[in-house]
Amino acid sequence: MIMKHIILIIAVFIIQQGSAQTQAGPLSLRNCIETAIAYNLQVRQTAYQLETDKTSLQQAKAGRLPSLNGNIAHGINQGRSIDPFTNSYVNSEITQANYSINTSITLWNGSAINHSIKQNQLNVQASEMSWQQEKDNVTINVILAYLQVLSNKEQLGIAEKQVAVTKGQVDRLIILNNSGAIAPATLYDMQGQLSGDELSLITIKNNLETAKISLAQLMNQPYSPTMELEPLETKGTPGLYDANAEQIFNTATQQLAVIKAAELRQQSAQKTVLTARALMLPTLSLNGGLGTNYSSVASKQLLLGTADVATPQYVTVNNTKIPVFAPQSNFSSQKIGYGDQWKNNFNSSISINLQIPILNRMQAKTRIKQAQISEQRAAYETESIKTQVHRAVDQAYINMNTSFDRYKTLEKQVAEFTASFKAAEVRFNSGVNTVVEYMPAKNNVDRANANFIAAKYDYILRMKLLDFYQGKALW
Repeated sequence: MIMKHIILIIAVFIIQQGSAQTQAGPLSLRNCIETAIAYNLQVRQTAYQLETDKTSLQQAKAGRLPSLNGNIAHGINQGRSIDPFTNSYVNSEITQANYSINTSITLWNGSAINHSIKQNQLNVQASEMSWQQEKDNVTINVILAYLQVLSNKEQLGIAEKQVAVTKGQVDRLIILNNSGAIAPATLYDMQGQLSGDELSLITIKNNLETAKISLAQLMNQPYSPTMELEPLETKGTPGLYDANAEQIFNTATQQLAVIKAAELRQQSAQKTVLTARALMLPTLSLNGGLGTNYSSVASKQLLLGTADVATPQYVTVNNTKIPVFAPQSNFSSQKIGYGDQWKNNFNSSISINLQIPILNRMQAKTRIKQAQISEQRAAYETESIKTQVHRAVDQAYINMNTSFDRYKTLEKQVAEFTASFKAAEVRFNSGVNTVVEYMPAKNNVDRANANFIAAKYDYILRMKLLDFYQGKALW
């Protein structure tokens, strides 16, 4: 147990050191997930439940071992009482002591011990799955927050470019206005557009820092405005997910921790019924004991010698009465010492006990009924969880397809609005178009770029969610 605590302390120290080291450079998605799992409170709570179930399993296995109990009793009796040495009544003060050790082992009790061990083994496995499920939930939340930071950062880069483009136009128009080549309203309109772009930049910066705070909170780490994240490796344009909803669900039933936990708890409930039924069967046990005792009034008689003593009887010899002599032994009483009594009073016992339940005030039947209800509830919960997962997979698959369609449409829209804006920019710089015609083209391409970035990361998240349902690595 001490070694486990030492290993845990070392592991936490290593994680803390690793976290501190990675703060100096960009954090990877793996860094964020591992840190969040190590420090998340709900994950720790589930880990404590796992340790509790492991302790219950050890206790269930201990049911196979014999019980061993020792007893030491010292006391003083006054007045008329039974001498524990002779079992006769005496009227004196007695100091007594009893020492015993007893053992008992269950030979058979309707396999209740075996069923209890199996039940607790299943509970441990279910708790391991619940622990994994909590880690999976944290992982999904971290991925969502991580993608939000990356999305906002990418949008910030585009917003900065938008500000730079607009500022370049303002600088150009200032020169033209100073030379009287344009109407002042054209400059004022462009300066108003610059202020709007700068406001958008401020909003995106705020969104970025808010996303960083959310990610730091999930990792249970202090917020740092200098936090940098590694970009996700994407091979070209993301393609359509390569599995259908039914395939994903079938894999989820085999891989998803929440389903495995429910199935294991259902199996555990079945063992609980068998354990309860064993209460109606006989119990066979083997018992044994050793003991000794001491009494302060215990004594023994010592022979001092033998002498001939005249008796009331006589014999007649020649009409003469001659008394009869008989040998008589003389004894003295001596207290028996503590050590001698310890050895001389030693006793042992062994027995086989068969306990047959006949009437136990309906306790066994009540336990069986309660266990059966728990089994039915566990079966219902398992089916309910599978149904919820099936619905979630169907919805996630639909959302993924919708997100992919939106992503491809926005990708095309960005290309079209970019071409339109470049043409409008050329005409505006040539003096052919006015600012009224230039602004809509710029706003369209800006909005399309922002929407495209959001759609791209939304689609990545949808794919990650489907990977999660199939038990695939999420980073």
